[in-house]
Amino acid sequence: MNKDRWKALMGVMGFEPSLDCYDILYAAYSEKHRFYHTAKHIDAMLKHFDEVKELAQRPNELELAIWFHDAIYKPFSKSNELDSAVWARDFMLANGADESNAQRVYDLIMATVHDVDVTYNNDAQLMVDIDLTILGTPPPVYDAFEKHVRKEYRWVPYFIYQKKRKQLLNSFLQHKNIYHLAYFREKFEDNARSNIKRAINTL
Repeated sequence: MNKDRWKALMGVMGFEPSLDCYDILYAAYSEKHRFYHTAKHIDAMLKHFDEVKELAQRPNELELAIWFHDAIYKPFSKSNELDSAVWARDFMLANGADESNAQRVYDLIMATVHDVDVTYNNDAQLMVDIDLTILGTPPPVYDAFEKHVRKEYRWVPYFIYQKKRKQLLNSFLQHKNIYHLAYFREKFEDNARSNIKRAINTL
């Protein structure tokens, strides 16, 4: 989570540097109960974002949504995305952004709930696909991801975790495509399906 990158984004959005917010975000992503949803996850998403930035209709808003999307992460909470989205929206409004701009960032973060029944616009599709790139990484990287997620839910009895995790992973396989956009399907789809099937079999 590069501070200079944050300052540059604040500048192009017409905001103050807001280094206090950066520090709070960095501290949040450094919480001890996090093993996957860390600053490294944000850095990885920003790297993927840089590769597809030209596909975004509002790239600055999409980048800000990436910074905030897992800012609130409590393993037993069902409102992490909502709480993170509200924080991002409030931050934008406090910096003088229009309601419509703030709402779009809020909506981008809420897209990471990965609700299969929601129809996403272009930038929300990008947001979701970038968030799911981990599923299509090489097997050693994916396997480490699974281990880190389990650590974040280490207090959940294994038989419960196993059932819930299988349900979630199977939900991805039930779709014709895991990824919305052709770029991500071509680059990650096959690996993602292979990784998910292997993970289900080893749970």
